[in-house]
Amino acid sequence: MDFAAEEEKTEDYLFKIVLVGDSAVGKSNLLARFARDEFYPNSKSTIGVEFQTQKVHIDGKEIKAQIWDTAGQERFRAVTSAYYRGAVGALLVYDISRRQTFDSIGRWLNELQTHSDMNVVTILVGNKSDLRDAREVSIAEGKSLAEAQGLFFMETSALDSSNVAAAFQTVVKEIYNILSKKVMMSHELNKPDSSSFDGKTVVLPSEDNPQPDAAEAKAGGGCC
Repeated sequence: MDFAAEEEKTEDYLFKIVLVGDSAVGKSNLLARFARDEFYPNSKSTIGVEFQTQKVHIDGKEIKAQIWDTAGQERFRAVTSAYYRGAVGALLVYDISRRQTFDSIGRWLNELQTHSDMNVVTILVGNKSDLRDAREVSIAEGKSLAEAQGLFFMETSALDSSNVAAAFQTVVKEIYNILSKKVMMSHELNKPDSSSFDGKTVVLPSEDNPQPDAAEAKAGGGCC
């Protein structure tokens, strides 16, 4: 009990982050690689919703990222839509070797925006960058879509772990940066800091959480 209490005290913020995208784009393996440094070549499709937590340290603060893995199958969409609510970050994932999954990004982005309570810091992730010979979606296409939608962009590989941690950390850091600006504004106005939750879930109102512009998306991008 003492250890649990100590752990709770050291946790400064809790960010809810969701993984969205078509079935079999590798969302579960991205989460497994980031949270446990594991990869499952024969992993089955996620049923409903699962989540893992991972701690990230930024500027001396301990942040717990609560990452929700949502099922990509159509029949689960009505169930998982409720889990978008409260999210402050999202990884929008497609498979670079399956163009259909890239073409679905617009629909997933619309669903994210429709069911979220606020604007969400979002990164477009082209997963399975290790499948170079099977590529159907170019890096340029991914960057172009990200810039058009005001998203960060990065290509990853859950198989060889390329950019997996960087993708999650990009989202967490941007949420933290927005929160830090809000805290500074609160101090400047001599008002109580409404953004320090001491381990409780962080909620970023829309007016204080604009999406990154195209220049930021390009700067935040990366490839395998």
